[in-house]
Amino acid sequence: MFIKHVGKQGDRRVAIVFREVPNEDHMCLVVYPDVLPSHLHDALMKAIETPEAQSSDMLGDALHRAMFPDGRPMLVALHTEGMIKKVQTETVVVTPTPNATVKLSELNDILRQMKEGEQAIEKLARLDADSGLTGKARRRDDFGREVGAPVDNRNRAYVAGSDAAKALDDATLAENFRTQAQKMAAEAKGLLAESERLMKEAAVMSGAKSETTTTVRRGRTAKAKVADAAQS
Repeated sequence: MFIKHVGKQGDRRVAIVFREVPNEDHMCLVVYPDVLPSHLHDALMKAIETPEAQSSDMLGDALHRAMFPDGRPMLVALHTEGMIKKVQTETVVVTPTPNATVKLSELNDILRQMKEGEQAIEKLARLDADSGLTGKARRRDDFGREVGAPVDNRNRAYVAGSDAAKALDDATLAENFRTQAQKMAAEAKGLLAESERLMKEAAVMSGAKSETTTTVRRGRTAKAKVADAAQS
């Protein structure tokens, strides 16, 4: 089973909270689940596996609404406890398809390009066929023989200690909260309007039912009088 928002940095498992940092698209925000207390670890992993998280482009959007057992929003709690770290996207490896592993930096590039056209989709399909790390993958012919291997000459250095940098400042977190609040307000407004409409329909239906009941009762009274007159 392949789960979104989970990758590895070296031999450490990471939960990718945000694939990119605003104005620093070469950096991402991650959490190391295995260093969390067991009750927080289990709650975080369950949240990642939920349909909401798996359908979200960024895990952080889902964690903003998810709660830890102690009632704290996960995103806020992880930030407050200093568990969110900023690392280079090139140091994180993910598995976007069953047969491929790729650096997060290159996956981000592919996802950006996928919004622009079909060329990036074909690139992702080639990556899947390569079954290897982009830039080091080995293509094979129908007989399984190696065809060639593109060379990655970028050789970007990893900045030591970058994972200790402050991950999510208050301004960024506040902006995320503001966006979520606006979405919730819009949803609440729609729900309120729908509630008022249903209440009006219920009132109309209740009035019609009451009127029908009164008519039936009056009709029975008239019939009863006719029957009494006939008997007399």
